[in-house]
Amino acid sequence: MQRRAFPALGRSIGEVGLGCWQLGRGDWPAMEDAEARAVIAAALERGVDCFDTADVYGRGESEERLGRFLRELGAEVVIATKVGRFPEPGWPANFEPRAIRAHVEASLRRLRRERVELVQLHCLPLSVLAEGEVFATLIALREEGKIQAFGASVESMAEARMCLSIQGLASLQIIFNVLRQTPREALLELAARRGVAILARLPLASGLLTGRFDRATRFGASDHRSFNREGGAFHVGETFAGYEFERGLALVDALRSLLPAGLSLAQLALRWILDHPAVTCVIPGASRAEQVRENTEPSELAPLSPELHVRLRELWSREGQPFVRGQD
Repeated sequence: MQRRAFPALGRSIGEVGLGCWQLGRGDWPAMEDAEARAVIAAALERGVDCFDTADVYGRGESEERLGRFLRELGAEVVIATKVGRFPEPGWPANFEPRAIRAHVEASLRRLRRERVELVQLHCLPLSVLAEGEVFATLIALREEGKIQAFGASVESMAEARMCLSIQGLASLQIIFNVLRQTPREALLELAARRGVAILARLPLASGLLTGRFDRATRFGASDHRSFNREGGAFHVGETFAGYEFERGLALVDALRSLLPAGLSLAQLALRWILDHPAVTCVIPGASRAEQVRENTEPSELAPLSPELHVRLRELWSREGQPFVRGQD
């Protein structure tokens, strides 16, 4: 596992982490405890030391499982969690200092920590971010020693740019993949200049970029890939990176024609992200231990050729960018 600097934490981390949305039952197919533990153990074996979760994932179940199994496995890692979308008290009360404090303290209990390395605001409205009070609360929690650093998880470029203006921001979590390339030109260089770590989520576009789906693929009723295709439950960009399913499948077909020999579609997608030095860590999810091994392999691969990067950029500009939803 190759490592990259995380300036605000004063350390380096593995460039491939583990996204833990799926560890909490809800929005994804259910995972039993044994499966969740096996995924975490496989991640540790592969050198993963950055785990991204949120209080709302399974209403705390993801955090609870992560904290319990990491303690059982005796692992010292970076945990990045998120607050701001928990159902109680809900919006807009979630943005009040008292609620943010309560949510952070609840996360610490579930994670079995006295301090967590990174707390991120979880896709809050732009108007709330711009007011700044939520950041002031996180700064106070940092000064009290309950969190080491704070960041923000965002859904649009407008939110990302606003967050980058906040003094002391440690990280920015964005949707970034070969089907959603806007941050490449609009954001990465600015974040690097300001010493802000970039965490790239949805690297495989909700599984589209594994190449395992086709027009006959069906998802369970409780799976967000079924109920959130039009953004009815949360931001449309969180499902298939903002593409209509049929459009995403067509793009995957086009990507297959560009695959170098010996490289899988998922390896191409993850290696493409890692070829951007401003990205600190890419955080694919995994529901099986074998997926963890597949997702970490690109860290060991050589960069893609400059010629392939040009062709992937041209494909995005021509057939992707005009159709992706929820990026501005």
